[in-house]
This record gives sequence, C-alpha cells and structure tokens, in this order.
Amino acid sequence: MAEPPPFLSAKDVGSFAYLTIKDRTPQILTRAIDTLHRHKSEFFEKHGEEGVEAEKKAISLLSKLRNELQTDKPIVPLVEDCADTDLWNQHLEYQRGLLNESDGQPSWFRSPWLFVECYMYRRLHEAIIQSPPINGFDVFKESKDQNFFESQESVMALCTHLQELIRTIEDLDENQLKNEFFKLLQISLWGNKCDLSLSGGGSSSQKTNIMNSLEDLKQFILVNDMEHLWSLLSKCKKARENMSVDRVYIVLDNSGFELVTDLVLADFLLSSKLATEIHFHGKMIPWFVSDTTIHDLNWVIKQMKFCNHKWMSKCGANWENYIKVGRWVYHDHIFWTLPHEYSAMPLVAPDLYAELQKACLILFKGDLNYRKLTGDRKWDFTVPFHQALCGFHPAPLCSIRTLKAEIQVGLQPGQGEQLTALDPHWLTSGKYGVFQFDGPL
Repeated sequence: MAEPPPFLSAKDVGSFAYLTIKDRTPQILTRAIDTLHRHKSEFFEKHGEEGVEAEKKAISLLSKLRNELQTDKPIVPLVEDCADTDLWNQHLEYQRGLLNESDGQPSWFRSPWLFVECYMYRRLHEAIIQSPPINGFDVFKESKDQNFFESQESVMALCTHLQELIRTIEDLDENQLKNEFFKLLQISLWGNKCDLSLSGGGSSSQKTNIMNSLEDLKQFILVNDMEHLWSLLSKCKKARENMSVDRVYIVLDNSGFELVTDLVLADFLLSSKLATEIHFHGKMIPWFVSDTTIHDLNWVIKQMKFCNHKWMSKCGANWENYIKVGRWVYHDHIFWTLPHEYSAMPLVAPDLYAELQKACLILFKGDLNYRKLTGDRKWDFTVPFHQALCGFHPAPLCSIRTLKAEIQVGLQPGQGEQLTALDPHWLTSGKYGVFQFDGPL
C-alpha cells in the first residue's frame, strides 16, 4: 500500500492549521486565564488563601504555555504523573524520531496539527491539576452551560417533536419511520455546528428551530450515506432474537445543544427498536472547549428533568431512567484524549477497540473524530473513506460531521474543486456536512 500523505501542520503558512495555532489557540488560553481570574473570589470563599495561591499558580502555568506556543518553543514532556503521561511522552519521542536532525525539536508550528492541538488541551489540563485545591475546576464549564441555556427554544422544539413522535411510533409504517430517522440524523448533524473551539470559546448556540431548516440544508450535505445506516439498522432489527442485544455506539462531540440532539437521536433509536442499547463515549477531561464529559452529560439531563417545560422535563426523566436501567451506558477512556489517530487504537488501546467491536454501528460525531479517523492528513478529496481509515474498522461506522478542518475524503471527481470555486472556505466554515459510512452494504 502506498505511503499515506503528510500530516496537516501549522508550518503551512495561511492554512487553517496555521491560523488555529497562531490565533485561535492563544485566544482559548486567554479565555481560560480570564475565567480563572473571574473565579478568584469563589476560590477564596471555598479554600481561603490556598485557593487564591492555586489560582495564581494555574494562571502562571497557562501564561507560560501561551508564551511557548506563540514563540514556537519546543514541545516539552508532561510532568504530572497521570494515567496517560507515559503515553503522551512516548508519543513526543515518536514525533522527535520523525524529524531530521536539521529540523530540530518538535515545536508548535513545525509538528502535526493534530498532535500540537491535542497537546495544548492536555497541557491546559495539567496546569489545573498541578494547582490544588482547584484541580477539579473546568475552565470551559461556563461556556458549555451558556451554550445550553441560549439554545433553550430549539431544545424545547426538539423535545416536543420527540415526545409527539414516541406517542405514535407504533403506528408508523416503515417509510414513515425511516423519514423520522433521517430527520433526527440531520438534526444531530447540524447540531455539530455548535462548536466552541471553532469560535475560540465565544458563543455558538442554536437560537432557531433547526427542524424548520432541514429541507434548505440538504444541499449542503456533501456525502449522504443515511440510506446505508437505515439499511444496516433495519437488518439488525429484523434479525434480532428475543434476548439478543443490538448496540449503537455514539462517540460524542460537543456538550450543550449538540449533546441534546444526540440524546434525542439515541432515544428514538430505542423507541423505534432500531437498537436495544446505546453506548455513549465521551471525554475523561475537559477537551477542545466544548467536548462532553460525564459531568456535562449528567448536568444536561438534570437541567432537562427540572425544567418547567413539560416535554423537556419528560425527556430528562426518561433519559435519567435509561441510564439507571442500563439501556444507556456512558464510557470514557484515556485514548479519546490522546493525540493518536484511530488506526493506532488496536495497539495503544486494545481494550477500547475490543469494546467497539461489540457494536452493530458506531456513530462518530464531529470534526475532531473525523480528523482522527482519517489521520489528519493531506488526502486528495477523491480518496475513498475506507482507504483513509488506514485499517481502522472495529465495526460498521459512520462519521457525522460538519466541516471545520482542511480535510475531506470520499468526494466525487471534481466535487472538491467545484466547491472551492464556489466557496473558498467550504472546508472550515461548518456550513457543509457529511454522513460518511464504512461497512458492509
């Protein structure tokens, strides 16, 4: 097999990777510093002078990190002894091994973008855990919560639609069920636009009822493999024995509105019997500003349950119950916050790979998952998705993603060039989306 193409990197001046490292990541670190500073009195109330000293220490470490990034200093090993520290430092050695002697050390602007961007969030986490007693503080929590509250009207509309649908679901014929499935898939796709790392941590909520826009948005779906998903899940449903389990795994992306769209889809999959269990995979630590952790999932469900909107509250109560009885299961694993592409999973995290092999379908939400699925490389637009996965195939899988990085495979000949002529920023604006499937047809 031919060598895969080179990685996307900030050394390509003017590229989206370059602009991310040059502008967006320092902006995100500045916001994190501001957030810590604004919580100074809260830290003092909770922990006294020790809390204030911890806040100063965390700010000092983050300011140092920002300076290293902006001046393109060499990447340094992690120092805090955590479960993933050795894996990170081994990966740094591996990056060193890829460089020629004339290249010097791996640094922010000369290393693979995926590696340094993940490293930035891991160093941010290290700064917090090195600063007890505020070492459990999530600098992104306020932004995630704000995204949820600002999207309330859309959430209400979505919950109302879901509850009305569930009430009549037994009466739907196969075609009606399929149409509803496609509708909720598209809502989950466009929910992925609400990405706080793309906006540098600024507001990116869903303020309009997305259901009213689905027809207009269809033209922006560049690869549409929804039929394959329906065909696969329908087959699983028809072949199911009384006691057998069909699991759909959803590898989550953003909290807030996008998470609600994913939970609505998950509820529909159970209610329609297209699946018997849903397994969610989220992050163990705050990540890429708005990525979902177990705290975010529990917080969103609690907000829904105690909301005074009838159908939102009903959704929250139902979802809490799904977790209680084990029909929804949440997993996290250190691999999701490592810088490795997913083709390395069988070697680096064989336990996680074995877990994913139990799925009848895995849905990978969002841009970072797409970058890791395809290795974040400079693939030609027409390279088949299967080829770009470089052997990663634990089970049939689908990427559900709005485009926010200069990488896209599996397009028709000329499609990428046409899009570039029409809209020079089509790869990074979040305006376009894909349902890209890999599995038996």
